[in-house]
Amino acid sequence: MFAALLTLALLGADPGLSAAEFERLHAALQPEADAPWRTIPWRVSLLEARQEAAKQQKPIFIWAMDGHPLGCT
Repeated sequence: MFAALLTLALLGADPGLSAAEFERLHAALQPEADAPWRTIPWRVSLLEARQEAAKQQKPIFIWAMDGHPLGCT
């Protein structure tokens, strides 16, 4: 039974994207160069961010999540 279902799935399998289709989608999905989030001076090091925030007397915004980035589980 499993072999029959697998064969049916493989026969009807989508061949995927062509190189041209990929390039078109990749270009269409790029964020704008002037997107507001690109102007934020993001920091990777929490220690450096905390020191810089203390010098400027500004708060720290921490973006953290757990799980898959597309599912936020």
